[in-house]
Amino acid sequence: MFEKEIDFIKGLFSQKKEIALHEPCFIGNEKKYLEHCIDSGFVSSVGEFVYKFENKIKQITNSPFVVATNSGTSALHLALLAYDINEDNEVITQAISFVATANAIAYTGAKPIFLDVDKESLSLDPKALENFLKENTYQKDYKTFNKITHKHIKACVIMHTFGLAAKLKELIKICENYHLILIEDSAEALGSTYNNKALGTFGSCGILSFNGNKIVTGGCGGALLCHNEDIAKKAKHLSTTAKINHPYEYEHDLIAYNYRLCNINAALLLAQLENLEFFLKNKRELSILYKNFFKNNEFLTFIDETLDSKSNFWLNAVIFKDEDLRNIFIKECFENNIFVRPVWKSLASLKMYKDCQNDGLLYTKILEKTLVNLPSSVRL
Repeated sequence: MFEKEIDFIKGLFSQKKEIALHEPCFIGNEKKYLEHCIDSGFVSSVGEFVYKFENKIKQITNSPFVVATNSGTSALHLALLAYDINEDNEVITQAISFVATANAIAYTGAKPIFLDVDKESLSLDPKALENFLKENTYQKDYKTFNKITHKHIKACVIMHTFGLAAKLKELIKICENYHLILIEDSAEALGSTYNNKALGTFGSCGILSFNGNKIVTGGCGGALLCHNEDIAKKAKHLSTTAKINHPYEYEHDLIAYNYRLCNINAALLLAQLENLEFFLKNKRELSILYKNFFKNNEFLTFIDETLDSKSNFWLNAVIFKDEDLRNIFIKECFENNIFVRPVWKSLASLKMYKDCQNDGLLYTKILEKTLVNLPSSVRL
């Protein structure tokens, strides 16, 4: 049924017998920096590449403060902890996201509230956020409380889905009106911008991920971006098992975490970041090919970048007219060694989060059944 579409995708990646959803691309100084790191003996959590990596992320994002971590999940957990979010709080987020978004909230003891996503950005819907807050909360002493649980709703975590920018102008205003800390889960959005400003730098904190399937990878890795030096220092302290700085004594002043990025991963990341502009250009060219090919397609719609934004097109996405068409497409792709992917299941549907409050999630339920990610690797 989808022979034309499958032949087109095969043509895009003609050198591949199996077409991955997104695989890393190593074309620069990766081996050189790894050898240097190994020769130095500093392969763990201390070394020059960690500091160079943090400075490179500052340069790319214009974030005043950057804390390197071993994953995006760790960075998000630290961001929440740095703002003292705990079991007495609730945190609003979107139902369409990778499970790590909700898990990081749950790690703090806080409970997530899941709201619907926007049809254009696939991120948290500003209308859904405002409607929920109007109908389900009250304010006291410049804080917002849940009418049902009477818990303090302290933060809102938005996720820039597949590298597409959320509707930040509206979301920022709503969060300000309701005294919510805005945290950006920009795990998928390195290189994406909104009004020419890097995603991850609009909220109180933002985070990035460098997992093996991201546009840039160190095998693992993450980063916390923020504007407040005290928050950055607190996050850094918590990421290093809260060890007090001393030449030889082991003194710790908090229950904390080993979330540090290893020097050997930072070496790989630094080499990758040197080619970020090439990766972004290459992936944009691929997205244009997809967009032009799928124009006026009777079965599906291609998801393009939103107004006033520039996407990194981490994962290209299409939405089918119904679930049956989506399932046929996925089946035929896999039969042809093309590894597409349905979108994640709604976080509110997962067994550990089924008792969490949500707003009905009307569009989320449609996306669960109709959205597919297409192969989006850098092509050489």
